[in-house]
Amino acid sequence: MANFDDLMSSTLMQKAFALDSLYGRLLGFITPVIELGLKLWVANAFFKSGLTKIQSFDTTIMLFEYEYNVPLLSPTLAAYMGTTAELVLPVLLVIGLAGRYSALALFIFNIVAALSYPDISAMGLSQHYLWGMALLMLALYGPGKLSLDYFICKKSACAES
Repeated sequence: MANFDDLMSSTLMQKAFALDSLYGRLLGFITPVIELGLKLWVANAFFKSGLTKIQSFDTTIMLFEYEYNVPLLSPTLAAYMGTTAELVLPVLLVIGLAGRYSALALFIFNIVAALSYPDISAMGLSQHYLWGMALLMLALYGPGKLSLDYFICKKSACAES
């Protein structure tokens, strides 16, 4: 017959596993909402920057000529590419269409943006670090259940593989 300590530890372990299972189900429910919030937070920053750039595109081109040091590209091409990236990629990220690729492209864009602006403050650099980490997580783990990618995959053959 098992002694009292064995019964207590067995019961305690069962309760711990039950609690862990409950915790896992709760996280499974709220994780997609947290992922969506993360996507909205990062996308908002980049999209607002893109909107600022198109308000006065002549000024944007001038900034790319004299302020930003984007390597390998002409200032005009860099201005067009940067503005397009800031307006298109955040939308794709939020709706989760090509979500991993959108996050990866914004991750790289974020690095280029931080490195290309020589007068970036310590606070601005910290913000870029946070965006970079969020984008890297989204690129690695995908856009989550609240995304078109998830819906399309669920409805197509990729859900079976």
